[in-house]
Amino acid sequence: MKKILHIISSPKGENSFSIKLGNAIVARIQAANPGSTVVVNDLTEHPFPHLEEATLAAFYTPAEDQSPENKQALKNSDAAIAAIQAADVIVIGAPTWNFGIPSVLKAWVDHIARAGVTFKYSEAGAEGLIKNKVAYIAMASGAVFSSGPYQSYDFVSTYLKTLLNFLGITDLTVFRVEGSAYPGQAEAALQKGIESISL
Repeated sequence: MKKILHIISSPKGENSFSIKLGNAIVARIQAANPGSTVVVNDLTEHPFPHLEEATLAAFYTPAEDQSPENKQALKNSDAAIAAIQAADVIVIGAPTWNFGIPSVLKAWVDHIARAGVTFKYSEAGAEGLIKNKVAYIAMASGAVFSSGPYQSYDFVSTYLKTLLNFLGITDLTVFRVEGSAYPGQAEAALQKGIESISL
């Protein structure tokens, strides 16, 4: 039995390829692990606020010195990190927008990346503090970025892999629905992406 956290960042609902691919990954995990539970965090319905001065100040205030105002400013970040820590498996839906990720997903990232909480620095360098998690990225893109002339433009998978590895999540796989914008290729691209899922 697994505790699955499914992060959704596309506002396209049932028309979203990243959501369809993410749902297929979740279903495959559930089939392999009967009794697994799923928590869905749709960032388009419940977006995290962009970091403000009060939040950044609270990030760097030691716990023992935090005021009620600091604790309030940390509420969103604490909730996002708690959801990750409670999960065994994290599925992140990541549509490609203008070669990057949607701003709602970036805002979530900014709340989970916290020095002293999800990573730390020492004489040996940086160390990720989120341990023993498995992550899957459900990436969707209109063009093909896994190979060919646009491969060097794949900033979505490289960014998310780098970020999650930095936080300590090293068991990570990217599945893709790509080339869906090419004429007549949408359904084939989705089917290929779903068939590529191997856990």
